[in-house]
Amino acid sequence: MENVDLSKEGLVGWLEENDEQRVKALLDSAYNIKAKNIGTKVFLRGLIELSNKCSKNCCYCGIRNANKSVARYELSEEQVLDAALFAWKANYGSLVLQAGERTSLAYVKKVTHLVQQIKHLSNGELGITLSLGEQESDVYKEWFDAGAHRYLLRIESSNPDLFAKIHPRDGHHSWERRLKAILDLKDIGYQTGTGVMIGMPYQTSEDLADDLLFMKNIGIHMVGMGPYLKHSQTPMGELYNEEPNLELSLKMVALLRHLMPRINIAATTAMQVIDKYGREKAIMAGANIIMPNMTITEVRKEYQIYENKPGIEDDAAISKGKLEENLRTQGIEIGWMEWGDSKAFGDSLQMKNK
Repeated sequence: MENVDLSKEGLVGWLEENDEQRVKALLDSAYNIKAKNIGTKVFLRGLIELSNKCSKNCCYCGIRNANKSVARYELSEEQVLDAALFAWKANYGSLVLQAGERTSLAYVKKVTHLVQQIKHLSNGELGITLSLGEQESDVYKEWFDAGAHRYLLRIESSNPDLFAKIHPRDGHHSWERRLKAILDLKDIGYQTGTGVMIGMPYQTSEDLADDLLFMKNIGIHMVGMGPYLKHSQTPMGELYNEEPNLELSLKMVALLRHLMPRINIAATTAMQVIDKYGREKAIMAGANIIMPNMTITEVRKEYQIYENKPGIEDDAAISKGKLEENLRTQGIEIGWMEWGDSKAFGDSLQMKNK
């Protein structure tokens, strides 16, 4: 497809486009852009949900601190390293450590030690992405020096007013602080990722267009974004009953691929809630990363940011098998034992070194 209008007005037009053939042409074009710029392989990041303990109270999140219905857990070092060993032996190139947001010194040191141990047990072969919320810059640097090289911190919305609506006004949630953390990660040298929720309350097509332009303008290296899915035990879940829209998320992926041809884009698990093949459809719309869950079965049900999360009864081997089969049926090649680093990050390093 030629002459895709990527101005704000053009993006809004595409987000509101209802013609099935035009939408299909947009998604196909995004896939072709991906194939030309970064190849067609999908790279896997084995997801380990380290803990559901969280100090924050985001209004949409099922593991928010105020939700007393959640059984809190924290994986032991042995449990995390067992999962990492599985990932390495299963030929995953990378893994992700994700958790609720905490900042205590003991917790920071635990993460540092885990990163070091994962690098050691895999002979440095496993790439490590962290998604552990806002931290001070020196903490990010400590984890980077320990061996983590990618970090995902979602801005959630590029609109500060909308950000304020989906977070409590308790002094612990600040759009400006979130943005600073993202920029700190870039300055330290991480491959830096962010993302937004798509189709949430109060959001407009103009907001989503601004989100896309925001990610391009700050020069992000990777993105994880997906449909807003409600959790009934949250303030937002109590006021919102609209059905989630997979097509809108696919259009966001495709438009971002047009805007940023060489970044990494995740096909998020939230898409799989709406459609069994939601992640695979996102791959065919321009995404190139999938994060299969490797958290132990005993606690998976307790890490639900949104409800109806798929695969909570599966173990890591079953999750891997189901994903491989889904990708095989779609003719999608997996980049086994490859980090799948962001080409955009490599480009930025080359520019910096010139």
